[in-house]
Amino acid sequence: MAKTHKFMLFAHKFITLLSRCTYAVRMTYSEFQRQLGKAGLTIREFSELLQMSRNSLTNYAAGGDIPSHLAVIVTLMAEMAEHGLGFRDAVHKINIQPKKPRGAASNGRFGAKLREVRGLCQSNKEENT
Repeated sequence: MAKTHKFMLFAHKFITLLSRCTYAVRMTYSEFQRQLGKAGLTIREFSELLQMSRNSLTNYAAGGDIPSHLAVIVTLMAEMAEHGLGFRDAVHKINIQPKKPRGAASNGRFGAKLREVRGLCQSNKEENT
């Protein structure tokens, strides 16, 4: 069976399954790890493929649940791998831009907010004297 035809059958089955779901996707961290193994990926490889911080993924272990978008992605990867369909090339074709870390200052603006707060405090002191 040609890979394209095989993929189309897989995609149809998966979309049919998703369309029947009327609940939010919930995946535990242990299930996430199981799906990664099924896909033949480590957490490091998964995070690199998606341009994510590895720490962001491992932090979900404490909370127990994986965000639904990551659950869907890892499940698709695992199912594709199980059916002999490569997902790595497809992911590499997407120009995924790494997210800017939360709280990071823009270039040339290191500590800008702290300086602004200190400036306000200094202004208040001068007004009160």
